[in-house]
Amino acid sequence: MAEYVPGRFDCLITDVSMPGHSGLDLLQHLRTIGSRIPVIIVTADTTSATRSRAIHGGAHAYLTKPVSSEALLGHLQSALAGSRCGDDGREVS
Repeated sequence: MAEYVPGRFDCLITDVSMPGHSGLDLLQHLRTIGSRIPVIIVTADTTSATRSRAIHGGAHAYLTKPVSSEALLGHLQSALAGSRCGDDGREVS
């Protein structure tokens, strides 16, 4: 895992399944060290348990593949603006 440098990136987009560590482990690590960087998870994992773990762990969004470029862009814009979006990319309160 690369060293985290606060302020280097504005948002992180990750998958759940990665070599060595999962995206959920990465999310948990970031939150443990106090990072508030928005994390968008894009994955083929459609299980409700994994989605729940991601959202309760502080993920900004949990998107299942295939993800449209419009939906991903909507979530990215929302993350950078500090708001939250639903699965379709539209802002929710």
